[in-house]
This record gives sequence, structure tokens and C-alpha cells, in this order.
Amino acid sequence: MPAVDKYLCSFQRWLPGHLARIADAEHVKTIKLFATWRVLPRLRARAERSHITPSVRRFAAEQIKYATAFLQWLGERSSTLASCGQIDIDAWWAGNTEHSRTCLRAFLSWAMQSRRCRRALSIPAMKVSRRAVLSEDERLDALGRLLTDAEIPMRLRAAGVIVLLYAQPVSPIVRLSVDDLIRDGDTVLLRLGEPASPVPAPVAALLLEHIANRDNMNTATNPASCWLFPGRRAGQPFRPDHLSALLNEVGVPAAAARGAAIRQQLLELPGPVVADALGYHNKTTTRLLNETGGTWSRYAAGDHTRSPAGWAPRGPGDS
Repeated sequence: MPAVDKYLCSFQRWLPGHLARIADAEHVKTIKLFATWRVLPRLRARAERSHITPSVRRFAAEQIKYATAFLQWLGERSSTLASCGQIDIDAWWAGNTEHSRTCLRAFLSWAMQSRRCRRALSIPAMKVSRRAVLSEDERLDALGRLLTDAEIPMRLRAAGVIVLLYAQPVSPIVRLSVDDLIRDGDTVLLRLGEPASPVPAPVAALLLEHIANRDNMNTATNPASCWLFPGRRAGQPFRPDHLSALLNEVGVPAAAARGAAIRQQLLELPGPVVADALGYHNKTTTRLLNETGGTWSRYAAGDHTRSPAGWAPRGPGDS
């Protein structure tokens, strides 16, 4: 049988129960159409392209919940989606949080495109909030602690150094397999993009030790797991949201650490090289390069598929 994304299945099981709790029949119809023609197609496209993470599944449900709450709120104002005006949009925006506004945005766009409300409505622009980023000293301090502190669980040390050195989000980290750590003679490479990235000796030793002593390998159905970070469920990797929370507990906030790592790489290497090696889109590295004021904005075009000789992400002791 073809593989099925478990979080897509989870959403599909959750949706009928949510619809059953909506009292207004017209609201049920509207929310069902929104889920069928907007939310579910995007979830399925994501599942086909890569995989659905817990946060993506959670956001999809929140889009449905806030769309439902908005329809109920309109009813309390003796209004409907069809009669909703700009004054209603502005009033709801003023009385809700930025997160709830973000969740409702897709529903309003779909409603206007499908002519279920006035197409002339204006959706207020999103506020862009910049996440905190670790300083370079903080990043190197955290990296040094993960390499030397045996009190920190091995899986968190291994995952943390991948975040701090290679600027990887937690979701793709948990999808790495043991085969993504490549041993070529005395050289160790980590396959994140193309080409694979060289791994400094202290980090290579840590990752190899982690592979030899991975957690969650003792269950009857999970002894041959190929995941670099096996989960408790047989055949499944570690949950990214759980791993992110555990990293935060040991002083490695994943988003801030990843931001510090990618910015440092862009200060030292051209954006196209960083994008290819670390699995980023070139538009992302270009935007971050502009934000950091990097010196590689005029990097020559050409074949960037080969690693620069001797290149490795910067770590403790590098100058």
C-alpha cells in the first residue's frame, strides 16, 4: 500500500468531529467547503512534496477553528459572511491577537476568491516580527558545551550541533538517516544538500558515537531503524516539536540558533554555495545576506555544485 502521512490522516480524522460541534448548518457548509477546497489540498501537496510536521498540522486545524469563530462572531453582530463589510473586518482585527489574524487570513482570501463575501474587502497587512538570533559568541559557547558536556543527553548534543553548525530546522534534522552521515576514508560528510557538507573532527566523533548508541532502538519492532534520531514509535523518527522543546531546555533555542548559524555562514561564504550545501533556497540566502550586510552580493555565477577545498562550517577554535 502507498505510504500515508500520519498528520494528514490525523487532520482528516479531526475535521468531522469539529464540524459536528458547529450548531449553524450554513456555517458547517462553509467550513466544510473551506477545508475541502483550501486547507486539505495544501496539506496533501505538502505531504507529496516532503512531509507534514506537527506544527503544520496544528496550523491547519487553527485555520479551521478561527474561521468557525469568525462566522460565529459575525452571527452575534447580526451579520453573515456574504454581508460582511470592511467595518466588520477592522473590528475583528482590532479585537484579536496577531496569531488569530494570521490563522484567519487564508479563510478570508478563499471567501473573496470564491465570491462568498465581497471581493473589495481589504485584509490588513501582516506584521513582520524578527526572531531573536544568538550572537556569534553565544552560538560558539553553546556549541562548545554540547561537544564537551556529557551530562546532556547524547541525542540532544548531536541534534544541537547540527542546528548550531549547519543552520538546519528541527523538522529536516529528524528526517536524517544514518546513511546521511558519510564516511570517506578519514573524512566524514553530512548530506544536507548537494554537495554533502564536511564535518569537523570533534563533531564527527560526536555524531558517530550517537549512531552507535541511539535511543529508542530496543523495542521489538525498532531494532533496525535507519533514522538518525529514532522515535518511540516503530519506524518513525523523533517528533520535531518534542526535539525542539528538549533543545530549548538545554539552552539551545532552535530558531535563534539556526538564525545565528546561517548568518555566520553567509558572512563567510557566497549565498549560492551556502544554499546548495545546507539545503536552503537561494532566495532565502539572498534575503538573509542582504539583512546581514554580507560582502558576497556580487558573487560570480557558475558551477557551485562542488565544495570549496577545505570548507567546513565554522566551529570552536576556528579563526
